[in-house]
Amino acid sequence: MLNPTIEFCINNIVSGSQKAKEELDKDPDLDVIEYGCTSFCGLCSQFLVAIVNGEPVTADSPEELVGNVYQYLEENPML
Repeated sequence: MLNPTIEFCINNIVSGSQKAKEELDKDPDLDVIEYGCTSFCGLCSQFLVAIVNGEPVTADSPEELVGNVYQYLEENPML
């Protein structure tokens, strides 16, 4: 079975999503990847962002981002 893919932009990590990335990286059921850019610059400049299976998930804090990622995964299960 494939794991959900969680992608982070390096610029967003520097802007505050590092803690969320580290927390999600601890989950063996997730594939967490860091990129130079995820092409969601508009969102990335305003929020903390994780790209979950190709869809942006945003938050105002790292803790909220982790919660929003898990909520998104619960509401959008991989078939």
